[in-house]
Amino acid sequence: MSTADITQDNGDNFAEVARPTGSQRDTAELGRELQEWLTGRLPDGADPVVSDVRLPAANGMSSETILFDATWTESATDPLADAEPGTRRTHELVARVEPGASSMPIFPSYEMGTQFSVMKTVRELSDVPVPAAYWSEPDAGPLGAPFFVMQRIDGDVPPDVMPYNFGSWVTEATEEQRRALQDSSVEILAGLHAIRDPLEHFPFLRLHDAGPTAEQSFRAHLARQRGYYEWATADGPRSPLIERCLDRLEANVPADDSPAVLCWGDSRIGNVMYRDFTPVAVLDWEMAAIGPREMDLAWMIFLHRFFEDLTTMAGLPGLPDFMRRDDMAARYRELTGHQPENLDYYSLYAALRHAIVMFRVQSRAIAFGQSERPADPDDMILHRKALEAMLDDTYWAQVR
Repeated sequence: MSTADITQDNGDNFAEVARPTGSQRDTAELGRELQEWLTGRLPDGADPVVSDVRLPAANGMSSETILFDATWTESATDPLADAEPGTRRTHELVARVEPGASSMPIFPSYEMGTQFSVMKTVRELSDVPVPAAYWSEPDAGPLGAPFFVMQRIDGDVPPDVMPYNFGSWVTEATEEQRRALQDSSVEILAGLHAIRDPLEHFPFLRLHDAGPTAEQSFRAHLARQRGYYEWATADGPRSPLIERCLDRLEANVPADDSPAVLCWGDSRIGNVMYRDFTPVAVLDWEMAAIGPREMDLAWMIFLHRFFEDLTTMAGLPGLPDFMRRDDMAARYRELTGHQPENLDYYSLYAALRHAIVMFRVQSRAIAFGQSERPADPDDMILHRKALEAMLDDTYWAQVR
């Protein structure tokens, strides 16, 4: 396996480095702030009362999640009205808040308004189960950072820490249930990619100088990824391996004159809520983009493969028959009529993107004294062996 030489110590380090930091916010104060903000947003006489404010055990690097209930008196002009005017009704809501200021942020910027617009538009144009997005607040005043409020939906999410294939409701499911989850997850991508005229509906996702074809849009993404790497390493170590990957990708962009599509971006099952192994909420749209179909499909396949490599490193059985590349590509072709091409190439791109983010996370840990700087900076990439095997064109022949 590609990660056979990764030590168990590094595996334990992954669990800590990748674990999001818990919020230190006071929930009572948050409730007062949200209630005051809702009072200004709802019609006169709504008299909102916010209750049951809680914070998930782990928050992400791209936003902070706040769960809360809000009860108010509905009226004809209430944007969420679902009852007779004058009725007091409780709404189950979620606020996604831009992460707090940091001396060494993971990403250069967090565009909460863009995520809000993507969610609203996808919900309007497709059957993809996206939670209803209700309000976007660009002002940092109410909660200390920009945020948006959306519908709260109950469901099961495949865990990241520890990864779902280490032991979870996914591993405990039957093969038929996992196959249903796998196939329905590919259906999410098919539904998104079927949205017509994405540049017309999502003009705010168009990158500078990006043309309408898959190849033109991808070249713009690759240039942006190079820029992100330069930003991420400006105040810390650099990675010769990441630079080799960027050079390889830039020199071998696949020719593809098919139309670019709307891509979810962070297309992995850990960003989906399931009920009875069927998606009920597709979450986390900060990486949404206009690009080639294979960019989404390869990301979904690789992120599972990354976790599978970790199970091998830990001596666990994993899920070798789940989300296999050929099965995923065949399901996508069945749903869309499009034969996925160049998946080796786009898998390398997925692994590269993941490597840059995790390299920045590890650089941050070193800067804050939480980890020691290795002699070889490429050792800061947990899936170093996988990247090297991809560059050698041996990765997919090695995996189970």
